[in-house]
Amino acid sequence: MIQASQIREHMDVVGSDGGHVGRVDKVMGEEIELTKLDLAAGLKHHMIPVSWVEMIDDDTVRLSMTKDAAKAAWRTKH
Repeated sequence: MIQASQIREHMDVVGSDGGHVGRVDKVMGEEIELTKLDLAAGLKHHMIPVSWVEMIDDDTVRLSMTKDAAKAAWRTKH
């Protein structure tokens, strides 16, 4: 099981299909906040649960779902 403490700032976040989801801004509890300065994120902060993380490979966080599924289910931070 992935621990939130294994996830660091500036790691790339990709879907199970290898598609770019975003970049880690910070980890808040059991959620990962993605940077808003990312065109893929539409210049907004998005939150994804740590439970979506399948594995961490070097500086890449790999999710257990595709890029499109993650973007359809992420939470936009206001």
